[in-house]
Amino acid sequence: MKDYPSDRVDLRSDTVTQPTPPMREAMAAAAVGDDVLGDDPTVIELQNRVARMLGKEAALFVPSGTMSNAVAIKTQTRPGDEIVAHRKSHIYMYEAGGYAVLSGCSISLVEGYRGLMSPEDVQMAIRKVAGSDSHYPECTLICVENTANVGGGSIYEQDMLDAICEVAHSNDCRAHLDGARMFNAVVASGVDAARMVRDFDTISICLSKGLGAPVGSVLVGDAATIAEAHRWRKMFGGGMRQAGVLAAAGLYALENNIDRLAEDHARARRLAEAVDAMEAYSIDLGAVQSNMVYINCEKGRAKALVDKLSQQGVDVLDLEQGVDYGDVSTVRAVVHLHVTDGDIDRAIAAFDAAQ
Repeated sequence: MKDYPSDRVDLRSDTVTQPTPPMREAMAAAAVGDDVLGDDPTVIELQNRVARMLGKEAALFVPSGTMSNAVAIKTQTRPGDEIVAHRKSHIYMYEAGGYAVLSGCSISLVEGYRGLMSPEDVQMAIRKVAGSDSHYPECTLICVENTANVGGGSIYEQDMLDAICEVAHSNDCRAHLDGARMFNAVVASGVDAARMVRDFDTISICLSKGLGAPVGSVLVGDAATIAEAHRWRKMFGGGMRQAGVLAAAGLYALENNIDRLAEDHARARRLAEAVDAMEAYSIDLGAVQSNMVYINCEKGRAKALVDKLSQQGVDVLDLEQGVDYGDVSTVRAVVHLHVTDGDIDRAIAAFDAAQ
């Protein structure tokens, strides 16, 4: 579907989506209150809906995925604690060091193929004060990202998620899932959402990426944790008033835009296979498991490639800065609900012409 006027194919991210006409109608018709006072009925409905979908007790609507992760970390750690995350995780790379500034935590980084951590490596990364002569920080939270963005949109096997949670809990740590694109993982894997997150203490899901809402994420967990998270949301400036107009978009997205994620995955796969067959590019096709395609080109050429594609009306993201991809440079293309089959044809032709 392409429900907004544009002559471009915007593959920079799935955050570029705009509300479709039916979503706008739902927003306009939303019943609202004052969410800071706890009486916005549409926000309450959204929170209850997501909590039920994930099999948890409670949920909290927040403005962004970064805030959702920040609130989750602050709620489940104390200053001086340590968290564990993948070296290429969103929490570490793209959230402005919030774990350090807002929560006072250090971070223990784990390597892992395609952005995925193994339970064994998580175990090795956990440091505890006990037995260290007070040299080590106290690790209290393990952070997992599914799908793994910089891993290429790769997806954890369910037994790996279960095992990582077991490692966390056996070491007296809690487990948080950065599930910004968790529903992409649900659709691609066929695993029920509640089963996927069964052993996690908190989960963050984003409504404004593949699901197509304009604003918002939801933090989910047990009632006591979410009650404490509510306090930190307020302190971090995330309390909103008549937020029901935004929550209504989230409800519409949950009701209408989950199953259709399979279309994005199929189009991403078609793009990946076509571009990988071109001499100038290479793609780890095994990592193309959802709606993302990471395209490798000659070292130092990413910006020029982005410029050439842009001249043909196709926009992708230059990842040359900030991530070490070894002896290649990389651009990212992300498929979303505004990308049609014709747009994929156009993108394939643009990559071919840009060789």
